[in-house]
Amino acid sequence: MASAQPQLSGAPTEFSVLAREGQSVASVERAIRAAGGTVVTSNVAVGLITATAPANGFAERVSADRSVFGAAKAKPIGSAPKSNKAKVKPNVVEKESHGSASKPKAASAQSAGLDPLDSQLWGLKSVRSDLSRTVQPGDKRVKVGIIDTGVDASHPDIAPNFDRALSQNFTKDIVADVKGEPVDGPCEYRGCVDPADVDDNGHGTHVAGTIGAAANGFGVSGVAPNVTLVNLRAGQDSGFFFLQPTVDAITYAGDAGVDVVNMSFYTDPWLYNCTSNPADSAAEQAEQRTVIEATTRALNYAHRKGVTQVVSLGNQHTDLGAPQPDASSPDYPSNSTHPRQIDNASCLSLPVEGPHTIGVSSFGPSQAKADYSNYGLEQISVSAPGGYFRDGFGTPWFRAIENQILSTYPRNVGVAEGKIDAAGNITPDGLDDGVQKATTADGRVGYYQWLQGTSMASPHATGVAALIVSQYGKGSRDFGMNPDAVQRVLEGTASDIACPVPRTVDYLDEGRDASYTATCVGDASFNGFYGHGAVDAWSAVTRGSQFLRG
Repeated sequence: MASAQPQLSGAPTEFSVLAREGQSVASVERAIRAAGGTVVTSNVAVGLITATAPANGFAERVSADRSVFGAAKAKPIGSAPKSNKAKVKPNVVEKESHGSASKPKAASAQSAGLDPLDSQLWGLKSVRSDLSRTVQPGDKRVKVGIIDTGVDASHPDIAPNFDRALSQNFTKDIVADVKGEPVDGPCEYRGCVDPADVDDNGHGTHVAGTIGAAANGFGVSGVAPNVTLVNLRAGQDSGFFFLQPTVDAITYAGDAGVDVVNMSFYTDPWLYNCTSNPADSAAEQAEQRTVIEATTRALNYAHRKGVTQVVSLGNQHTDLGAPQPDASSPDYPSNSTHPRQIDNASCLSLPVEGPHTIGVSSFGPSQAKADYSNYGLEQISVSAPGGYFRDGFGTPWFRAIENQILSTYPRNVGVAEGKIDAAGNITPDGLDDGVQKATTADGRVGYYQWLQGTSMASPHATGVAALIVSQYGKGSRDFGMNPDAVQRVLEGTASDIACPVPRTVDYLDEGRDASYTATCVGDASFNGFYGHGAVDAWSAVTRGSQFLRG
C-alpha cells in the first residue's frame, strides 16, 4: 500500500527542483504539478525548475518522484515587511574602513592611455595594465559577464563598453522574508524586476569598473578597458545570491557567447553546502545536495560552451582545505543560523569549489596576503590586488583608505547610503569614506568608492583573462578561446610570489585575533597564499603564447 503523502501547508514559497540525471524537464514539471506545485520557469540546460507551492510538505512530495534529484526551498512569496528599511547582507570586510579612514591624495598628471583617477589605482599598476594596454587594450568582440548585483550602465565609465541588449536580470526583488524581516525592501520598479542596466547595491558596478571601465580620459579605467561588459545579474539588492538565478546566469553566459565571467560571491544561504552534515535537518541536507548538483552542472555546461569562470576565493580568512566551523549558515531567512563543524570531504563553498573555476586570493599594496582572504593549495589558482586596509603596519600607510580598491559607484546607491545628496554633492559621510566625483565635459557625472575583498581581487584576474582572449582568441564569426587555454596562460604568466618568512603569519599587530593566523604552504611557483602568482596583464599579452598547445 502506498504511504500517505504529507499535507501541504504554510505560506506560498518558491522552490528550486532539480531533475535527476537522465530525466527530462517535462517529467519533473509533471511531478511538480502532481505534488501540488506550480511551474514558474525551467532551466533546460541544467534541469533546474522554479516552482511555487505551500512551504510545508511540497519538498517531500516532489522529491519522492523518481525523476527528481532534490528540491531546495528558495524564498517566500508576498511577505509583508515589518519595516520599509531593507537589510543588506553583512559584509564587514568590504567596507571595513568606512568612516574612519584618511583622505585620498590628489590625482597627478597621467600618461597617455590612462585616466585622471588612475594614479590612485595601485591595483591597475600591480597587474601592469598600464603597460599591457599599449599592446592589447581589449577586443570589443570579447564579452565579459558580471554575475553580480547588477551594473549601472549610466555611469560614464561603464556606458561606452556596456552591452545592454545582451544583459539580463535573473532576479526578482524580495521585499521581506518569511519572518517579515526586510530583505530588498520596497520594489523600485513595477513587477519587482529591475531593468538589466541598474544596480541597487553597488557591488556589481564596482566589479565591472575594475574589469573594464573605459579608458576615455575621464574618471578611472579598468584592467581591460576596451572589452564588452555584460550584466548577468544574479544577486539581490541586499547582496544575497540564490541558486536559481545563479544557475540561470551561468548557463545563459554559455548560451549567449560570453567569453569570461566574474563571480564574486558564494551561493546563499549556505557558506558551505554539505551533503550530510549531522547539524542539519534532513530537509536542509537535501537542499544542500541540490545546490551542489545544480551548480556543478551549470559550471560544467558553461565550460563546455567556452566560458572562462573566475571566482573570488572568499573573505572568511580560512584555508579552504581545512575550513573553520561555520556559524553563519543558513543566512536566509533571518535568524536561521546554527553552528556546524565543516567536513572538507563532503562540504563545498560554491561556486569557488565547483569544477572549472579559477580561484583568486587577495593581497594589499605591499603584496602581503590580505588578512581576510581565504587561501590554501586546494582551491587557489592565482592572486590579485583586492585591497588590504590594514596593510603597512608600522608605516604611515597603515589603515589608509588608499590601501583599498577605487572603482565605479552608482549614484543611486550613494544617495541611498547617505554618501551623496539629492543634488549630487558628496556628503560629509561620503567625504569620510573617500567617495570621489568626476564630471565630463558635457556635464555627465561619475562617482567612485573604495572597497576591499576577494570580490575586488577576482575582477583584476577577470580583466587579465579578457585580455588573454583578446590577444589569442580565434574565429571570424564565433570569436573566442578555450577556457582551459585561458587558464594556462593566466597561471603561466602570473608573477611568482614566495611564501613570507616566517611562513606562519599572524595579524595580531593589525588588530585581528588568532583565528586570522595563516600558514603558507608551497614554493614560489605555487603556494597557498598566492597560487601560481600575481596576475600580470603585460606578461600575459606579450609572452602568453608559450603556454598555448595545439
